[in-house]
Amino acid sequence: MDFELQHAIELLSRTPATLDSMLRDLPEAWLVRNEGPDTWSPYDVVGHLVHGEETDWIPRARIILEHGEARAFEPFDRVAMFEKSKGKSIAELLDQFASLRKESLHELNEMKLTPALLEKRGKHPELGPVTMKQLLAAWVVHDLGHVRQIVRVMAKQYRDAVGPWRAYLSILE
Repeated sequence: MDFELQHAIELLSRTPATLDSMLRDLPEAWLVRNEGPDTWSPYDVVGHLVHGEETDWIPRARIILEHGEARAFEPFDRVAMFEKSKGKSIAELLDQFASLRKESLHELNEMKLTPALLEKRGKHPELGPVTMKQLLAAWVVHDLGHVRQIVRVMAKQYRDAVGPWRAYLSILE
């Protein structure tokens, strides 16, 4: 499928409500368990998405528009949420994510991205040259990957409870 900005926006606009529907008001056990050492819980993932809204996608889009490849993106701290989310409830994180995403999509719309601007290049600190279109496509896939991650982590909490059905439930592998 070719990248289409409007399709990307449609998906990006749905992620906060999807996560809110999945996670709000769940018992803490569903929210804080992970898959083992160096893995993330659903709570951690939402905190990571909040941090990304603040420091990653739109800030990098601005850098592309303003500086092109002359200025590399700031490196993204993938684990900043462990400190930044401390003391916040899942409801606070979900509300913050929804508010920040709404602002991000408003700003994205205000950029008035043309086909030429979608091809404009920026510089990732590790990956090198990237286009605006690639950045925005990665944002969509990043959301989908984390929705998948949350679902997988939650499903694995019942790995043993499903008994012999485990053979049919590939998400548990």
